[in-house]
Amino acid sequence: MKRSTERFLTTHTGSLPRPEDLVRIMFAKEDGVPLDPDALDNRLRTAVAELADRQTQVGIDIRNDGEVSKPNYATYIKDRLTGFAGAQSKRQVRDLEDFPDVGKRVMGDRGRSRRRMPACSGPITLRDAGAAQIDIDNLQAAVGNTTGDAFMTAASPGVVGVFFDNEYYPDYESYLYAIGDAMRSEYQAIVDAGFILQVDCPDLAMGDNMRFAGMTIDEFRKMARLHIEVLNHALDGMPPDRLRMHLCWGNYDGPHHYDIELAAIIDLVFDALPSAISFEAANPRHAHEWTLFETVKLPAGKILIPGVIETKNNYIEHPDLVAQRIGNYARLVGRENVIAGVDCGFGTSVGSQNVDPGIVWEKLRTLAEGARRASKKFW
Repeated sequence: MKRSTERFLTTHTGSLPRPEDLVRIMFAKEDGVPLDPDALDNRLRTAVAELADRQTQVGIDIRNDGEVSKPNYATYIKDRLTGFAGAQSKRQVRDLEDFPDVGKRVMGDRGRSRRRMPACSGPITLRDAGAAQIDIDNLQAAVGNTTGDAFMTAASPGVVGVFFDNEYYPDYESYLYAIGDAMRSEYQAIVDAGFILQVDCPDLAMGDNMRFAGMTIDEFRKMARLHIEVLNHALDGMPPDRLRMHLCWGNYDGPHHYDIELAAIIDLVFDALPSAISFEAANPRHAHEWTLFETVKLPAGKILIPGVIETKNNYIEHPDLVAQRIGNYARLVGRENVIAGVDCGFGTSVGSQNVDPGIVWEKLRTLAEGARRASKKFW
């Protein structure tokens, strides 16, 4: 990741509001409705171009494709890898079980309720190498000669392991390594194209509230350590400064009162190969955790991308608040080691939208303004 010597750069986490006509097309595809593949490819290409331009207009420095081709940031792999078929048991979310009415609303929104979640029922191999290349080509066409300042997202082995049950491999570790080996092709293609690769790793935090609920902290840390070992294996040989990771406790409007503390996992996260760490830092459950870096030293070569904009409500943050949040981190880890980001994606599943699309863009505009105001104080 590029370190700025003049100002705070801005970025976001990945998914952006998809055009409504594209949402309808993506729903039809998920439902098995026959589609004209050329028409779909053309609409995806124009949507990426539109979103890239919009990001520039509102002041985002490190842009992406908005994840428009993916039905969900993690479940898209079922179409790109072999081995995923049938249906799996319903995934439980511990904090929502305490508040079932909230759980029905959160898990019943039109994006999540239509998400297909098969289990692993056979050997995992690369099925469709062309899908990742289409995404790469679309973003290259949209950003032109600024490829080096753009990023693309991909699911980590761990998040796939958390979301999809294993019904084929003899143990969980073998399952994870199979995922990592199969996903490496997509990771490498993104890096080789000159983009920054963001691996999405909500498993390292959200996993404690889902698949691994009930574990002690030490037991969960052992599991998180395995996830990071597999991630590093899949990324082996790729330059850390072209890699970033996203840490997340789940982008849903729930109570989050069981979220594991950042302090309990940050040392493990530092062991991951990517140089930059994007994480939730604006929402009510985690906004206080900037103080962790009063006692935890940022390792050399690492960059923080704290979320300074919340992604689950329609409040438009005041730019002075954004600047304060950026400043909290800059004072503790150094201004050159901070990039201003957002908590999570604004459309992690097709049709799943907590924030009004128009407000999303105003939030991102405020992110850029807040970064400008913080830059005046620190440069």
